[in-house]
This record gives sequence, structure tokens and C-alpha cells, in this order.
Amino acid sequence: MNTQPTLAKEGGDTGTTGDAQQSDGSNGLKAGLKNRHLSMIAIGGVIGAGLFVGSGSGIAAAGPAILLSYALVGAMVVFVMRMLGEMAAARPSSGSFSAYADRALGRWAGFTIGWLYWFFWVVVLAVEATAGAKILEGWIPAVPQWGWALIVMVVLTATNLASVSSYGEFEFWFAGIKVVAIGAFVVIGLLAVFGVLPGSKNPGAGFAHLTDAGGFFPMGAGAVLTGVLMVVFSFMGSEIVTLAAGESEDPQKAVTKATNSVIWRIGVFYLGSILVVLTLLPWNDKSIVEKGSYVAALDSIGIPAAGQIMNVIVLTAVLSCLNSGLYTASRMAFSLGRRGDAPKAFARTNKRGVPTAAILSSVVFGFVAVFFNYKWPDTVFAFLLNSSGAVALFVWLVICLTQLKMRGIILRESPEKLVVRMWLFPYLTWATAAMIVFVLGYMVYDGGANREQVVLSLLVAALVLAIGLVKQRIQKQSAAEPELVEKI
Repeated sequence: MNTQPTLAKEGGDTGTTGDAQQSDGSNGLKAGLKNRHLSMIAIGGVIGAGLFVGSGSGIAAAGPAILLSYALVGAMVVFVMRMLGEMAAARPSSGSFSAYADRALGRWAGFTIGWLYWFFWVVVLAVEATAGAKILEGWIPAVPQWGWALIVMVVLTATNLASVSSYGEFEFWFAGIKVVAIGAFVVIGLLAVFGVLPGSKNPGAGFAHLTDAGGFFPMGAGAVLTGVLMVVFSFMGSEIVTLAAGESEDPQKAVTKATNSVIWRIGVFYLGSILVVLTLLPWNDKSIVEKGSYVAALDSIGIPAAGQIMNVIVLTAVLSCLNSGLYTASRMAFSLGRRGDAPKAFARTNKRGVPTAAILSSVVFGFVAVFFNYKWPDTVFAFLLNSSGAVALFVWLVICLTQLKMRGIILRESPEKLVVRMWLFPYLTWATAAMIVFVLGYMVYDGGANREQVVLSLLVAALVLAIGLVKQRIQKQSAAEPELVEKI
């Protein structure tokens, strides 16, 4: 039998550990995620399919200087995660930054960024389902691409509907494969770089390839910024652990651990793996773009069937992203429902603590987006894709602005819970916000698809904001009417 959790007050969703452990309390979610689940979600959360698929074009655009692009975006993500970790450790919540924005900036902010984030992930569901279907169709062409997309979506929907522990278990293994694969790639690649890998075809040139094809900045220093635009979206997903923490046994410990480890995770998985590619091959080697950076690197070492090995890893990354995307979208919808910013049905959980309506609504939109991708890929789906393209940066900017105010609220109401602190507050917070604004501005200046993404994303954000403001005004008027009748 379904239970109807109490909707959060206007101050926002401030879920606690106790809430997560009750199936019929103020939260409704159950603490079904174990520490090993949270640890792997935190580690694997920053590794998207974009790292494997999109890094080749970034290398072609900036050369070895793409390392600086990854370092700049990585630093930005580290700072944003530190801010988010500060708030999430103090107040674990299924709505994460949306709930904190609701409390710190106002109902309009929580409503807007919550729905934009939900929109972002349901569009991602369509992108990843299609990417996974293409790989699977290549292996078993008897099943059409749309059939594979349907199968993948149905399986992962069933997983999320079963229980949060099912999601955690699937993600533990998906993320584990990604982590092991990249770790092995870095270790084997470095051995080949220095010429100590037995049987390797690579000449072992050390770090010579970083400068032997036109220097470290072959396309000019400005190409670093171009590279930033190309790699920034491959980092989206690192914030998922703060949403998942609300359904763990010890949210504060999980968030603290994830926040403290984000530096080495980005350093090893992003900078480390791209460094290996750039040291195994000259940056302008045509195979990097034609085959993909990781496949080209494995080929240069002499690893047999490198393409198929990478297809398996990319498929795992795609399934992981789909699994987490569905979980994230549903939990954001659940939180919006609790705060009265979405249909009340979204805030209901079944006896297993699963928000069924929130999951199914996210899946339905995802299925519709998949249909658009097959039917109108260059029109309707292109609009959906571009209008959600800059949402990642909007989310990070809102986290910065929210943390500036939440620090004071936490210190005033529960200072003992401030176990994670943003460094050099408030100066580094403002600097990070300024960097995000600069990236958005440079996207507009850069023109083309980047400008279109920012403009369309801003238009969608303005529409959602307008709906939120109208809704808030109606609610205030409805609340004021009984008072007016009483006075009369």
C-alpha cells in the first residue's frame, strides 16, 4: 500500500538520516544504499561515456594543451563538489542542491533548478539509450536499434522500481568495471610510455609526444578555452552521490568521504588517462579522431581487439549513465513533489521506499525523447538536446550562490553539522561562480552550437522560472484568501 509522505515546508527539503530509514515518515525513502554502493557511485559518477567517446575531438582541437582544459574544468568541479558537500553533509536530502536553493535563495530557485535538472537527465536517458543500442545492434544485428533501446530502458526501469538497493548494486558493478578499466589503461599505458611493457609495439618515447608535434600549444593558448567548452559536459554527474546519500545508512559520512576524494578521482581518471593517450601518440595522429582516443592508444600498444574491448567499456559507461540518470531524475521529481512543486503523486513511495510515480514519469518522458531521436533527430530532438546543453553549468552556478547563503544558515541553526567546509570561503566560492559565468559567456562568444545551447537553455530556464513565479504567486493568493475572509 502506498504511503503519502508529509510535504516539506516552504523552507525546503532537509531530509535526515532518520527520515531515510522510515518507509512512512516525512521522507518516505529507505536507507537501502550500503557504504560500498555510495563509494562506487562517488568514484564512478565522474566517469561518463563522454570521456571515452568525446576526448578525441578535444585533443584534435587543442593538442596536448587539452590537459589544461581538463585541469581547469576539473578544478571547477572540485570546488563545486566541495560547496555541495558542505551543504549535503549538514543536511542530506533527496533534492540536494534544489532543496538547498529552495531554502537559501527562494522557492523560485529550487523550483527552477530542480525541473531543469530533471529535464537534463531525461534527455540524457534518450541519448544514452540510443548510444547503447547502436553498440548492441553491432553485436546482434537481428534485433533493430529501437528494440535494443527499448530493452535497455525496460531492464533499468525494472531495476530502479525494484528497490534502491537494486539500483545501488547495478551501479556498483557498472562503475566498478569503468574504474578497473581506466585504472588498468593508465597503468598499462604508462608502462608502454616508458618502454617497459613486455611485447608492446610502442617505442616508449616517454613524454616526448607532449611537445614534438608543434609544441605544447600547437593551436595557440586560446585553444585551451575551446577545449574547456568541449570537455566541460563530460564531468556532469559528480553531484549524483549527494542525492543518493539521502538513502544511505550514514549520509554525512558518505558525503564527506565522496567530497574529500573528488580531487584524486578527477586526477587519475581524467587527467591520468588523457595524459597516457597524449604520451603514447602524437596529438595530431589521425587515428585519435578516426578510432577514438582510447582505442587508438590501445592499438599503438598492440592490444588485440582494442575496438571491441573499448565498446564493452563504453557500453558499461552508457548503462551506468542510464541507471544513474533514471535514479537521479526520479529522486529530483520526488523532492519536487515533497515541496509541492510537482504533482503530489511524485512524493508517494511504496512499501519498499521506492517513488514509483516519480520513476515512471521520468521513464515516460525518456521513452518519448527516444522516439523523437529516431523520428526527428535533426529537429525536435536537436532542440531538446540543445535546450538542456547548458543546464550543467546553471546547476553549478546555483550551487555556488546557494552555498554563499547556506553557510550562514547552517552556522546559525546547527553549527555542529558543518563537518565539511568550503576552502577560502567566500572568496573561492565567488571565484568559481565567476569562472562558470565566464565559460557561459565564452560559449556565446564562440558561436555555433555552443551559442545555441546557451541561448536555448536560457529560454527554457526563463520559461520554467516564469511558471515557478506564477505558481508561487497563486499559492500566496490562495493562502491570503482565508485570512481576508476571517477579517471580514
